[in-house]
Amino acid sequence: MAAQFGRRLYKGAATTAVAALAVAALSASQAPGVTVDGQGRTTAADAQPSPEATTSGDGGATGNSPYYTDLPPLNSPSPAPTAGTPVLQGSSEAGIPATVLDAYKKAEASLREAKPGCNLPWQLLAAIGKVESGQARGGRVDANGTTLSPILGPQLDGNGFALIQDTDNGLYDGNSSYDQAVGPMQFIPSTWAWAGRDGNGDGVKDPNNVYDAALAAGHYLCRNGWDLSQQSDLHSAILSYNHSQDYLNTVLSWLEYYRKGTHEIPDGTGTVPSGRSDDHAGPSPTPPATPPSTGSPSPTPPKSDEPSTPSSPSPTPTDTVDHLADAGTAKLTAMAGDTFAKKISTKAETKAGKAVGKVRVRFTITGDTDATFTGGERVATVSTGSTGVAVAPALRAGEKTGGFTVRATVVGRSVPGLDYTATVTERAADTLARTSDTALTCTPGGEFADQVEVKATYKGAVADKVAATATLIKSADDATVNDKGPYFKDAAGKPVRTLTGLRTDANGLLKLPKLYADDTTGTFLLRVTTAGGATLTVELTVAAAETSPSPSTSPSPSTSPSSSASADPTASASPSA
Repeated sequence: MAAQFGRRLYKGAATTAVAALAVAALSASQAPGVTVDGQGRTTAADAQPSPEATTSGDGGATGNSPYYTDLPPLNSPSPAPTAGTPVLQGSSEAGIPATVLDAYKKAEASLREAKPGCNLPWQLLAAIGKVESGQARGGRVDANGTTLSPILGPQLDGNGFALIQDTDNGLYDGNSSYDQAVGPMQFIPSTWAWAGRDGNGDGVKDPNNVYDAALAAGHYLCRNGWDLSQQSDLHSAILSYNHSQDYLNTVLSWLEYYRKGTHEIPDGTGTVPSGRSDDHAGPSPTPPATPPSTGSPSPTPPKSDEPSTPSSPSPTPTDTVDHLADAGTAKLTAMAGDTFAKKISTKAETKAGKAVGKVRVRFTITGDTDATFTGGERVATVSTGSTGVAVAPALRAGEKTGGFTVRATVVGRSVPGLDYTATVTERAADTLARTSDTALTCTPGGEFADQVEVKATYKGAVADKVAATATLIKSADDATVNDKGPYFKDAAGKPVRTLTGLRTDANGLLKLPKLYADDTTGTFLLRVTTAGGATLTVELTVAAAETSPSPSTSPSPSTSPSSSASADPTASASPSA
């Protein structure tokens, strides 16, 4: 078992007692909601398992397999050491191997979109990964996030552990008799069968892959509608992973520790914890008797309980990377709200300039910007192909204009990063048109019956959220503000002839406020302009109402035709019949 899961220490009674005091002190200073009495016992009611957790009998994600019990460094000064006091680990414990840390953060981002109500922090995955596998044995993973060798818990044969007979025909754990916890997050095969996820997009759900395992752990912790920002739900979720009060306290301690700050370290350089929940108190077991000599020299046994030093592994592709080079990235410019037409392409090369495939390149957006990669993330990790090129996901501009930087780095190796500058310009329109051709007229001192509405487009497409200005100008050749004629009203009802801060809606439409007229008659001009140079001039007419001609006056009897005719002595008489 020691060969499968890391070294296993057998501590004396004195060491166990001191370690218990360390647990109590750490719980008091770091584990949220956990308090201890003078004997180091947990006393907080809210640290007890939830009813669901106490009645659960499925053994959780790990089958209640053993876990690492090492605690993070204390924030407060430690008591004076006594004989047998374990050496507390230093600030290096805050470091998390690059690929493992990337997997946790990617899982958090995925759950933020898939289950936003869960509020899963990546630091919780880091805390569980620490106690389950020591962050994948200090980050011994390849460029794709798969462990360099399997991480297996002891077989769950009921001998000091739960009894879980084989459920996967040895597919994941290589054991066709009993199940064993597998991988960086220590899933038992029966749980992985339904909880497994593909976190790195290779089409395979592999419990030995830290991306797959971290995403699976995130979904496992977010089931049952739990909100991990609530302490009771957080405790229930952790206890469902491994049903143990000590496990809960240990995970909470690491969660608080990582929340206070952590940093990335190269893969394979992390420390592996030593304390295990299945360590036995008492003297170390008696070593087996020396076998009879066969005449051949016997191999020298490893000192104490330290594992023998393995042979140096062959260099991984990541180990051969000397630098990153641009792979033909074009100028990165986009209008606010648009997707950048070009993508960032970065090439991993050896010192001799040879392309290196199967290397994970991380792209990180930095600077005062709300731009993101497709999917809303500010960090994206992509593996290089056979040509050594990694192409970042498309960038999407936010609403903040100006420049920002995308930095490309190699995951798991310290080589200089490569910076790309991107620019977000203001939303623009190149065409403005009225949505109606109705003439805009008004009488002096009145108000225009119709409001001016325009539509903005850019290269034929709707130009939404484009800034615009409307000004009543003196003439087509003089764009200064006219102090006579039509006007808008401000909030106080006073005349204004320039409106700023206007913006088209989602359909590219802009409807101006109602227009009014003073006593000046004539033809006036309203000019609307937008970012990008689109301009529209609208004609307004103020004229007095037309007067209708008065009706004809009926002739008086004295001037009637008949009267006139008889009165006129010169009038010719009608011819006689």
